[in-house]
Amino acid sequence: MTAVAADDLTTTLVGFARVLRAAGVAAAPDRLHQTITAVGHLDVCRRADVYWAGRLTLCAGPDDLDRYDRAFAAYFSGEVAPGVQSMPSVRTLRPVALPGTAGATSSPGSPDQLPAATASEREVLRHRDLAGLSGAEREVVRRLVALLDPVGETRVSRRHRPASHGALAGVDRPATMRTLLQHGGEPVRLSFRRRAPRPRRLVLLIDVSGSMATYADPYLRFAHAAARRRPGTEVFTIGTRLTRVTREMRSRDPGVALLAVSGAVPDWSGGTRLGELMKAFLDRWGQRGVARGAVVVVASDGWERGDASLLGEQMARLGRLAHRVVWVNPHRGRPGYAPMAAGMAAALPHVDDFVDGHTFDALARLAQLLSGRTVGG
Repeated sequence: MTAVAADDLTTTLVGFARVLRAAGVAAAPDRLHQTITAVGHLDVCRRADVYWAGRLTLCAGPDDLDRYDRAFAAYFSGEVAPGVQSMPSVRTLRPVALPGTAGATSSPGSPDQLPAATASEREVLRHRDLAGLSGAEREVVRRLVALLDPVGETRVSRRHRPASHGALAGVDRPATMRTLLQHGGEPVRLSFRRRAPRPRRLVLLIDVSGSMATYADPYLRFAHAAARRRPGTEVFTIGTRLTRVTREMRSRDPGVALLAVSGAVPDWSGGTRLGELMKAFLDRWGQRGVARGAVVVVASDGWERGDASLLGEQMARLGRLAHRVVWVNPHRGRPGYAPMAAGMAAALPHVDDFVDGHTFDALARLAQLLSGRTVGG
């Protein structure tokens, strides 16, 4: 298979996964990666090969089978029960959106491309727990997350730029002297300058362990929105291993980016070793400047399989390096929650902001917090 054909195949299957999610099939990024791998070993021109490769990898249970058949037929414009007839080449496939999911195969670049949902329905979804959403609701929330603007804070740099007279401006002596010489030493108007603002680096550590499986997708999409809007944003996944996925987040399309992440992360839905991985992050990346003076966001429920005291030590170390440490916990917003998990209890004294992360509204408030804006509610 040529590189062009492989790219076409990936794009086609990513679009099909979007339609499946709108139809109620989870079609998680790790399952989609398995689909692409399976189809790569089959004949993509045979409809039955593509059908069975997707059905065996994308469906999580019997309830998904009927939805999968309808979505497959609608997307590839074929029959509900595909036979062995040949399928058009990947380059000639013409996806068709499912009824009620307009724009399902287009890029989520604007609010008018959201799946059919009234303003009141979207407002209700803002406060629904991300773990309890249906497939169609998840698709709406994913597109809403893509519209967030977590641009991060700014800091004052050592560089100066010209400024008008003001409380924060100082006299620009070199510029004033140059103007004075140009006028033969005659008194002239003073020039002023001020320190220029620079974006503060944003670093996101996303827990992709089994206990965070239902929240990893929206958190990674939030990280993609941040990486797309603020160059220099660093994204890592944590579970049983530490994986840097900054490069995979560079794609403009969040679906393609998450597909790349799923292929790069070997420990999806595994265990959690927060202390060891935080130490690995600080040893390899933090001391080299990635975390120094940055806003660091840790998105995790705080379950620790290793030594919780090690996590506490490394969080204290992170707090000394970073400008600000934000911990996002999807359980914090639930009634009766208390940070009883050993890892969470050890990390909490070294966290500047401990925030909710179980709803889209919580993610929107997190975006405001990271941007230095006042967070209401």
